[in-house]
Order: sequence, then C-alpha cells, then structure tokens
Amino acid sequence: MVKFQEGKFKALKKLSDENGIIAALAIDQRGSLKKMIGAAKGTGATVEELINFKTLISKELTPYASSILLDPEFGLPAGKNRNQHCGLITSYEKTGYDVNTPGRLPDLLPNWSVKRIKEEDSNAVKILVYYDKDDSEQINDVKKAFVERVGSECKAEDIPFFLELVTYDENVTDKADYARIKPEKVIEAVKVFSEERYGVDVLKLEVPVDMSRVEGIGENEAAYSAEQAKEYFRRVDEAAKVPYIWLSAGVSAELFQQTLIFAREAGSKFNGVLCGRATWREGVKAYGEGGEKGATEWLRTQGKKNIEELNAVLVKSATPWYEVYGGKDQITVE
Repeated sequence: MVKFQEGKFKALKKLSDENGIIAALAIDQRGSLKKMIGAAKGTGATVEELINFKTLISKELTPYASSILLDPEFGLPAGKNRNQHCGLITSYEKTGYDVNTPGRLPDLLPNWSVKRIKEEDSNAVKILVYYDKDDSEQINDVKKAFVERVGSECKAEDIPFFLELVTYDENVTDKADYARIKPEKVIEAVKVFSEERYGVDVLKLEVPVDMSRVEGIGENEAAYSAEQAKEYFRRVDEAAKVPYIWLSAGVSAELFQQTLIFAREAGSKFNGVLCGRATWREGVKAYGEGGEKGATEWLRTQGKKNIEELNAVLVKSATPWYEVYGGKDQITVE
C-alpha cells in the first residue's frame, strides 16, 4: 500500500479527467510569450496584452482540459477565468536563468511561497529545473537541494508537487549531436528525481529522443532507429517511480500527437500531458493580427480542434496516474 496525504490525493483527482489522465494545458510562459505576441503584432506587446491572451486561452480552452498551468505573475486573471471543473497548476520559479552564471541554476519568485500559491486556489505547484547529469557535482547538488526544499514546502502545505525537468549540455550546441546524447541525460534525471527524498508527485518530462531524428518518422537525418527510440521510452518508464507526463516542447500539434502514439507503442505507461504551444501557438498570430476577436474565433475553432484531437489520442494512449502505484485500491489516504 502507498500512503498519500489527503490534500495531495484530492488535488490529483481534481487535476485529472474522469479516467485518471492528466490532460493539462500549459501557458505559464512569460517573457517568451510577450515576445511572440509582439512579433505577431509587429509593434511589440504590452503586459496587459500578455495577461489578456492568457485569460482568453483559459476561458476558451479549459472546458476541454483537466487542468491548466499558469504563472502567478501574469496568469492570476486567467486562473480566475478557467472552467470550474478544470484544476490549476501554478509555476513557482522565475522564468529563464542567469546566463552569466554556469549551470543554469534555478530560482524562485521572491514574493511567492507554496502557501501563497495555495491561497490563490491552486491545486498544485510546478517548478522547472534544467539538469545535466554530466555537470559538476557541486552544480547538481545545488539543484538537488533546491528540489528538496520545494518538495518539503509542498508536503507541509499538502499540495501536489510537479517537477519539470529539461536536460541540456553546455558543451554541445549542435542539435544532431545533442540528439545522440539526450536519451541518457533524460533517463538519469528521471532516476534521480524519482527518489522519495525529493517529494515529487508528478514528473513533467521532455520525451527522451528528438522525434524529428527517428528513422522513418522525422524529417531530419536519423540519430536512432525506431526500435532504439522505443527502447529509450521503455527505459524512462522503468526509471520513473512516480506518475509522469510529457511536455510538448513547442513541436506541432500533429507531431506531438504522433509522439504520444509512438510512446504508447513503445510501452510507455505515461499518465498524460502538459501541452502548451502545440495547442495554442497559432492563436498568437490570430491575436496579433485580429486582436481579442481574432484570437477568440481561432480558439473556438482550431484551438478547440487541437485540444480535442489531443484528448482523443490520450484516451487511447495514456494510463491513469494511480496505476503507477498498482491502482486506486493500493492507495491509502491519511
């Protein structure tokens, strides 16, 4: 039997659909999204437009999502305008990292805490950590302590902790070269942060391969055969000791859906997605060119279509989060 805190268990149910799948929408981007909107307008974007776009996404698309990921800096109005059945995940980290300091070290928003995030009607806390197993022990120890700290804070407040892991290598800038070493970096990161000491309830993961470089699937020169790629997905599944969901990493809606099917065929028992740009990217253009009216029209047609098609794939490919523990009957709530 696995013991769960009552608040965490209830919140995970709120964040999942009726089948226990986490079908989450992500729009916690800050500076990068403001730049996207500005580029679409051709005149730059205001903070008000950033907030407005997030609110439109939340209002129009949360009826079709089990939860939405937002930031507390510009996403609070969006959170208040979400569908009542949709759970809320809130980012706790500062966006980006200090490029002048080695190691891509994480940092928290200075005027926020897990307690404050929970008081804003959030059902979960998310942080992003860049992790490279080949970095120095000193750098990685800082990141491990950082995750432990947030995990302890979430345990104290009895709220689920979502950890987003993004791998990298400062010494490898060529995408084809990185594709070859990425799988082992992803797998090792999953092994490390699946350990109980970190208190992670859900891992938000990038897929372990560059799908554009899988033989017979991608458009780029192959870095791995289809069977090699499937083996990497299987190894992630073996390494994960807690529920895990895939992030879309900005690929197209079609490629992300294809990736989920591929993962399932490989034997990945993933528990859902946190999908952002793959769902709403083109809506930025509609907003930039047609304002609120143009964005709303796009979201109610193509945006809705994107998320419904993704949900249809999830029904066939994802596994309920509680199956990681052997099923609901293997969980005790305290």
